[in-house]
Amino acid sequence: MQPASQTSGRINFDPDKAEQGLAQLVLTVVELLRQIVERHAMRRVEGGTLTDQQIEDLGVALMNLEGKMEELKEVFGLDAEDLNIDLGPLGSLM
Repeated sequence: MQPASQTSGRINFDPDKAEQGLAQLVLTVVELLRQIVERHAMRRVEGGTLTDQQIEDLGVALMNLEGKMEELKEVFGLDAEDLNIDLGPLGSLM
């Protein structure tokens, strides 16, 4: 099986490796959303609109999500570069 890191920043749609390609696509979307949520959370923290408990809860939730992403990347043999897909003339996703 060819490692996902050799896909040159593109989603792997080889019929024999459909599961890995689908996992790569789904995890890419989840990682993009995670980064957006993290940036929004930081703006709210810096804006002072959250209580100390909300900040603590948000931090724990984001750390748990990041940990789960690392676990899933390991299960499917992916790394951070594999989730940074090439969008052609638009550049890389992340």
